[in-house]
Amino acid sequence: MSVAPAPGLPDVTSILLDTDSLDGFLQGLADAALKLMPAAEGCGITLERQGRPITVVSAGQNAPELDEAQYGQDDGPCLQALRTGEEVPVADMLGEARWGPYPAYAAALGTRSSMSLPIAAHTDTAGALNIYAAKPDAVTDADLTDLRSLAAQATGGIALAQRIADARAFTADLQTALTSRSVIDQATGIIMGQQRCSAEEAFAILRTASQHRNVKLRDLCTGLVTNITGTPPPDGQALRARP
Repeated sequence: MSVAPAPGLPDVTSILLDTDSLDGFLQGLADAALKLMPAAEGCGITLERQGRPITVVSAGQNAPELDEAQYGQDDGPCLQALRTGEEVPVADMLGEARWGPYPAYAAALGTRSSMSLPIAAHTDTAGALNIYAAKPDAVTDADLTDLRSLAAQATGGIALAQRIADARAFTADLQTALTSRSVIDQATGIIMGQQRCSAEEAFAILRTASQHRNVKLRDLCTGLVTNITGTPPPDGQALRARP
């Protein structure tokens, strides 16, 4: 189910369509979140990649340092939001007893309060939107309404970006398969002409040669076509250009 942007909120779908990468989309999201929070000084977006959290983008001040401090001790509001899928507010770092030395470190950097909201909770791209502010209790209930809506849209945007990436990978794999098939067909035709045999017999000859030489069938066929024609077979650019 899609989430419509509230009045005054940026259109996350437009941000996604205006960028050509997931990181670019997330940077637009971080910039938008910071604009929604006049009291905030920094925003970071954390995603879990290959089992490790990383600040993929940030805006404003201090977010990378604050995020890295949490990663270093494997604990903190950002990681708690990412792992539990729940919002984690911090009203005042000076009065905070959770997360070991992290609150004191944050206060020393000039950050007194924060809010971490989960993004794409319990998925392969789970993350958190982290807002940092210099004043205590900087995040109000009104701010949360907008931030929650933004985080909800971000979840859908990340899912769409992942589908686009998966589709591109599938297209690349399919193109490789089509290119390999084309080279093998060319080599089969050459063997048919040389040996005056059927397509099945020509393919069997190529497969046997591939096994005996311990060479991939596609590489063997590429070498054969190159030796006969004097030029290597196309790498698939021509196939991609066709309608």
